[in-house]
Amino acid sequence: MKRRDIVLASAGATLSALPAWAQAPSFPKPGSTIKYVVPFAPGGLTDVMARTVAQKLTEAWKVSVIVENKAGGNAQIGAEQVAKSTPDGNTLLAITLTHAANVSLFPKAPYSLTRDLRPVALLAGSPMLVVVPTGSPIKDFRDLMAIAKSKQLNAGSSGNGTPPHLTMALFNDLNKTQMTHIPYKGGAPSMTDLIGGQLDVIFSNFPESIAHVKGGKLRALAICGLSRHPMVPDVPTAMESGMPGLYVENWTAAMIQAQTPDAIVDRYSREMIKIMFSAEVEERAKQQGFRVTPKGATEFAVFLKSEIERWSRIIRTAKITAT
Repeated sequence: MKRRDIVLASAGATLSALPAWAQAPSFPKPGSTIKYVVPFAPGGLTDVMARTVAQKLTEAWKVSVIVENKAGGNAQIGAEQVAKSTPDGNTLLAITLTHAANVSLFPKAPYSLTRDLRPVALLAGSPMLVVVPTGSPIKDFRDLMAIAKSKQLNAGSSGNGTPPHLTMALFNDLNKTQMTHIPYKGGAPSMTDLIGGQLDVIFSNFPESIAHVKGGKLRALAICGLSRHPMVPDVPTAMESGMPGLYVENWTAAMIQAQTPDAIVDRYSREMIKIMFSAEVEERAKQQGFRVTPKGATEFAVFLKSEIERWSRIIRTAKITAT
């Protein structure tokens, strides 16, 4: 069987096991509107993927799937909205690695990611890219590992507890070093200061730095993925460069209110995997820097649990707080 056939078969296992009365064949109802909540500002990695999927769901189901950006609260405002929504299948939530980390960063959050929401599908991941200014004396990733042990380096990020911060903390843990973390209010201002030489390094979200690498303003030292990236094929992985444990992807996925019927979740899961495996969407995603790795609800639930546990350990070790 082909990879996509295996994944689709796995995603359909839940539906085949359901009694007839539970399979909700009427979803979605003709003329209905589905709200796809993105808890970030427009234009980012998660927003781009959500809009792609929303468009394809609209075409496939002949209903209106609308993306609603609900940024704020470290991505918690939008998540809380969906967690407290009616469990009729008409409200989806886009999540990322940020939400897995938030479980540890915000133990008193007004909603529970694992109790109030349930997994639908993992869509794709984008590897973190380690970048320095082009004029930096740090020439490659092994240089970074060595220099970080001999002098204090400043590492920027898009904020406390964000994927760039978490990746830096993981690097420190693996390298037994203590870079100074400089948090910014977003990826763009941190990139500006890195290019200007006010920072030594950023463990960056791929889309935020790739244009600067291509434009010659930044030097990429390593990709924190399983393999080299086709957009920067000459940049080695962290594994190739001597740090196999520095594997981090800022993934994007979909969740839904926890009481939503299994059959509705299964229909979303199957359709989203089909969308991601379509030649058009897969190619578009790759051009945007994504690694297309869709998983159905069951597989995604296992993956999400492992991510929550992984980053909980790093957050405790590095004593990371949300402020």
